[in-house]
Amino acid sequence: MRGKQTIRGMFQSMAVIGVVVAGIYMLVPHDEHADPIRTVDYRVELVTAQRAAPYPVAVPEGLGKEWRATSVTFDRADAHAWHLGFLDPDNQYVAVEQSTAKAADKYVREVTHEAARTDRTRQVAGETWQLWEGPKYDALVLTAGGATTVVTGTATPARLAEMAAALSPRPGEPKGAAQPTAPAAPSTKP
Repeated sequence: MRGKQTIRGMFQSMAVIGVVVAGIYMLVPHDEHADPIRTVDYRVELVTAQRAAPYPVAVPEGLGKEWRATSVTFDRADAHAWHLGFLDPDNQYVAVEQSTAKAADKYVREVTHEAARTDRTRQVAGETWQLWEGPKYDALVLTAGGATTVVTGTATPARLAEMAAALSPRPGEPKGAAQPTAPAAPSTKP
């Protein structure tokens, strides 16, 4: 008789737990139409990078609202590495990477996931960018002013060039030249 009580008690306990879980699920708000992409506000990291980096920190200005910032880091200890990631209007990834790494080619391979230098260049906003192509990311690369600037990602070459053209200050300008101000906080409302 004792074995039947144990099994019955187990089923009763599971039923109570199921009711509690269902109740919690019903109380938690759900938005099926919410955008699953988390956007970031990069203003604090930008100010920190602008103060600490020995090069003018490049950020895009004038891109449409369809461009969404999704990641940002600044690592002073790792050759003043600046990273700012976006999703473009086609939901493709585009990142701005800058660093004072001495081995520029190694740095570019690292941030592009093993892209390789090509013999081709592209003129963007009056500057000659080196084209790199890779199995995962393609890139536009510019080394000037003691820093390497890489615009990389899964986006089309036209989108990479659009990002490169929007960068301010222009990579290679002296550090004091027209530093961009931090952008307005992104809207959290859809």
